[in-house]
Amino acid sequence: MSLDRFRFAFSRIKERLWVKPLVLCVLSIGGTFIAKLADDVGLSGALPEVTLESVESLLSIMASSMLVIATFAVGSMVAAYASASTGATPRSIPLVISDDVTQNALSAFIGAFIFSIVSLIAVKNDLFVSAGLFAIFVLTLLVFAIVIITFVRWVDRIARLGRVVNTIEQVEKAACEALDRRRHAPTLGAQRASRYAARAGAVPVYSSTVGYVQHIDLEILQSNAETLDCHVRVTALPGTFLTTHRPLLYVEEAAAECEAVNQDALTNAFTISSNRTFEDDPRFGLLALSEIADKSLSPGINDPGTAIHVIGTMVRLFTLWQSPLEKDGLRPISYDRVSVPELEIDDLFDDAFTAIARDGAGMVEVAIRLQKALCALAETDDSAMAAAARKHSRMAMTRSERAMSLPEDIDAVRRAARL
Repeated sequence: MSLDRFRFAFSRIKERLWVKPLVLCVLSIGGTFIAKLADDVGLSGALPEVTLESVESLLSIMASSMLVIATFAVGSMVAAYASASTGATPRSIPLVISDDVTQNALSAFIGAFIFSIVSLIAVKNDLFVSAGLFAIFVLTLLVFAIVIITFVRWVDRIARLGRVVNTIEQVEKAACEALDRRRHAPTLGAQRASRYAARAGAVPVYSSTVGYVQHIDLEILQSNAETLDCHVRVTALPGTFLTTHRPLLYVEEAAAECEAVNQDALTNAFTISSNRTFEDDPRFGLLALSEIADKSLSPGINDPGTAIHVIGTMVRLFTLWQSPLEKDGLRPISYDRVSVPELEIDDLFDDAFTAIARDGAGMVEVAIRLQKALCALAETDDSAMAAAARKHSRMAMTRSERAMSLPEDIDAVRRAARL
C-alpha cells in the first residue's frame, strides 16, 4: 500500500465510530491484567496497602455511572448528527462523525466501563493480593481523572456539535486541506494532461462499477505503465461520477498490443464508491458549503445570514487557492508515465456560487454580499479566477434583475457589482 493510499484509508477509518472504542476496550482489559504483574514481581512489601472494600466500591461506582454516561453520550451524538443533517447538509455527516473530541469521549466512557467490570470481576474472585490491589486502585483513580477531563471537554464540544456554524467550520477546514494539497500538487505528482480528446490509437479503460472516484493510487498506474512501456492518461479525477461507458483513463503510446493491457490492474488504482469524500476532492467541499447556504435560503428556513457567512468562507478558500506558493512548495513530478488534468477554476466557481446566486437572487442582502465577494475575487492577480468571477457576477446580476421587483434593490445590487 502506498503512503497516499494509506492516508486515504486512515481517513476512512476515522469515520467509523467503533474503532476507537474497540481500541480502548482492549487497552482497558489489558490494564487489568497488567496490574497483576505488581504481584508477580514481588512488590507487595514496597507498596502501600489498600482495603479490598475501597477498591470494590470505586469500581462499582464507575461501572454503574459509566454505562449511563456512555448511553447519554450516544444519544447526544445521534441528536447532533440529525441536527447537522437537517440544519446543514447530509454531506457533512462524515465530518461530524469523525470529530476527534466526541469519538475520544465515547471511547473513554466505554473503556472505563469495560475496565471497571473486568477489574471488579477479578477483584471479587481474589485474583490480586496487596500489590495488585494497589495497582488497580491507582489505575482506577487514573481512569477517573481521564473520564472527568474528557467529560468536561466533551460537554463544551457537544453543545456546538451539529450546529450550523460549527458544521460550516468543519466543512471549511476539510475543503481548505483538500484545496491546499491540490494547490501544491495540481496534477497529483503526475504530468499535466489536457482535457482534449485522446490520441489516435489510445486504448480506453473502463470501470465495471458505477459510482464516484474517491482516490487514485498513481503508484499503481506508474508501475503498470512501466511494465507496458506506455503512457497512462487519467480522465476521471476524484469526484467524477463514473458509468460503465465512461473511461477512467487511456493507455497511450503502448509498445505492446492492445490485448496485453491488463485493465483490472489499472482499475485497481481507483477507489470507487457510492459517495464522494472530502480528502482528495476539493470540489466536494465547495459543493457542501454551497448546499448549506442554499438550504438556509429556502422558505422553510429563511436564514440569509448563514448564506452570507458561507459566501465569506468561499472568499477565504479561493484566496487560499490563488495565493502564491512558498519556495519549493510545488510538489515535483514523481510519475512521469502518468498524466492527470488540473482542476478548472470555472468548475470550482460553478460548485461554489451557482446555487447561491440562483436561490438568493431575490434577497437583496445576499445578492449584495455575493457581488462584493465576486468583485473581490475579480481583483486578484489570477487572470483565470478574475475572468470566472466576472462571469459569475454578470450571471448573478441577471438573476437578481429578474427576481427583484423593487428598482431600489436592483440599483443597490448594481452598485455592489460596480456596473
